Amino acid sequence: MQDISGPVPIFHEVIVINQLKKTVVLVGMMGAGKTAVGRALAARLNVPFRDSDAEMVAASNMTIPEIFERDGESFFRQKETQVIDRLLNDTPGILSTGGGAFLSESNRALMSRHGISVWLRADLDLLWERVRHKDTRPLLRTADPYKTLSDLFHQRQPIYQLAELHVQARPEFEIEDMAKAVEQVLLTRKDVLETVQ
Repeated sequence: MQDISGPVPIFHEVIVINQLKKTVVLVGMMGAGKTAVGRALAARLNVPFRDSDAEMVAASNMTIPEIFERDGESFFRQKETQVIDRLLNDTPGILSTGGGAFLSESNRALMSRHGISVWLRADLDLLWERVRHKDTRPLLRTADPYKTLSDLFHQRQPIYQLAELHVQARPEFEIEDMAKAVEQVLLTRKDVLETVQ
């Protein structure tokens, strides 16, 4: 019979922590899931979540459609750039932006200088499925919202492709699945997200 009275091996639990080094800016069309995925990703990485649209609403005490209606889109875009600049200079976290934010060259430059842009890429049919029953999208308040969305989609695709990283959204993905997919892509960039033990 084998003697097993020797010292018992001690197993140490290895705790893996992902350290975020710069702000991750989620960009893409309305309905791509930037806010929901951003919240889930921030929770996974234990970092702050920020939303440029929510910051605009808080600062102006008006909804996004109300700002558009009262002050126009150019005013909104100008304020949006100021908000994004301020949020990018905060501690590293996850930043969700409005669908039009990445179209601005100055915004793209800010994002590149202080963070990293990640395009949540979703097909037109999936976007339509997500936004068709909501009336919170000022750009879709038209006679033919699907055509408007389709036009925006095709106009913006070439610009969204300039984002540094791309993650494809899929209809079967839950929010957590998408957050996990973004995390995996970020882990390919040691200058952005690094695993420490």
